[in-house]
Amino acid sequence: MAEPDTTVTNTNVKQKDPSKALVIAVTTRAIFNLEEEHKLYLEKGKEEYTRHQQANQDKPLPPGTAFAFIQAVQYVNEKILEINPSEKDLFDILVLSNNSPESGVRIINSAKHYGLEISKFCFVSDEDSTQYLKSHGVKLFLSADRTDVCNALRRGVSAALVFQQEVQAPSTPLRVVFDGDAVLFSDETDQIFQEQGLEGAVQYERAMEAVPMGEGPLKAFAMHLGKMRKKFSQEKSPIRTYLVTARSGRDMGIRAIKTLREWGLPIDEAFFMDGAPKGPILAQIQPHIFFDDGLHNIQGAQNVGVPSAWVP
Repeated sequence: MAEPDTTVTNTNVKQKDPSKALVIAVTTRAIFNLEEEHKLYLEKGKEEYTRHQQANQDKPLPPGTAFAFIQAVQYVNEKILEINPSEKDLFDILVLSNNSPESGVRIINSAKHYGLEISKFCFVSDEDSTQYLKSHGVKLFLSADRTDVCNALRRGVSAALVFQQEVQAPSTPLRVVFDGDAVLFSDETDQIFQEQGLEGAVQYERAMEAVPMGEGPLKAFAMHLGKMRKKFSQEKSPIRTYLVTARSGRDMGIRAIKTLREWGLPIDEAFFMDGAPKGPILAQIQPHIFFDDGLHNIQGAQNVGVPSAWVP
């Protein structure tokens, strides 16, 4: 039988209504840089790791890959509440951790040190902490552990794998970049491409131009983001969304644009790269997070210091 999660509520933060909010769960290794501590855990075991965390509980952890993203969603909440102080459609951040509650004190102290608006901290001693995602109403899960991400996707929760890297904290507004196929859209065209090559994929897209594409693993998250985005005029929006896809605009762009229109999903800018590297355009956009299913694109983003999340 699974052990219950120990959930610590942060009373310094105004509690959100999880049935209305966009709940994002992040693991401690996604939001903070815990690489040294994780190495200690792997080499010396859980007891030594817990001892280390307790001894350093008042020493703030350095920011991790998803840190700037969490700061930016906090900024969006502030802007939404400026328009309507009773608004319930807000971001709600919870930290999901495989730490024991004793070693979790450092995590809570670090979040308070940086002024992060995190409502709940869930310390789960069970190996598979993703079983608690649905009960907390999580819409997006970011983790530095591949097994976690695969388990979450199997449970029907949008999830992505965050790679630890040095990140320059970009300024506001919140900027989120999505890849197209197998991220926002289903992987149907990718499969045709694997089987029949580029020419087959182009012909398929032309034949299916009027038919919206299927949903990808991050569509639900993107739609909720779009709903928040619509509260503002385009000039004053604290959220900017981008589509950066390997598709060619001339041959395969129309169906993508028509699908977004059909879904009612506002995208601020779309780049059809026709297979060219995405790194240079991402360096220009400077997003807080970039979602892609291609590891070569994730590597290209990391090379230019862009926080990246892989959708397996």
